[in-house]
Amino acid sequence: MDARINLFDNEIAAAFGKRFANAALVIHRSPLPKATQELVSLRASQINGCGFCTDMHTKDAAAAGETAVRLNLVAAWREATVFTEAERAALALAEEGTRLADAHQGVSDETWAQVRKHYDEDQAAALVALVALVNAANRINVIARTPAGSYEPGMFDAMTS
Repeated sequence: MDARINLFDNEIAAAFGKRFANAALVIHRSPLPKATQELVSLRASQINGCGFCTDMHTKDAAAAGETAVRLNLVAAWREATVFTEAERAALALAEEGTRLADAHQGVSDETWAQVRKHYDEDQAAALVALVALVNAANRINVIARTPAGSYEPGMFDAMTS
């Protein structure tokens, strides 16, 4: 697959990408567990069919020590026994926050209650921001048809300042 536009070579896209990466730093530096961040990002990317982000979050999670079993079961998290209740709440929020058009109410009160049971105010804020940010990244990369497979963990670290 060839990209429609190279988001890294275009001046406007690169400037936006730098600001996008800096916004992501707020989430990465938050008290939301890193494993949860990657699982949520991976699940939203799977739902949105974003190959580039699925590749990136799988590799970043593996580089951070996530197991292959858990990564392979993210798409079937409801039937898997390898996720904590807190991670399940985050994955449910990721799914409902990604599939907003599928439900008249968006994120259910039940899912939100589970999120608040397991995450404090700052973690919940980071989780909401993460779901929004990863969905935006997915849309950018799906529209541009950014190909998957070449991502290397840490390759965007230089974009942040």
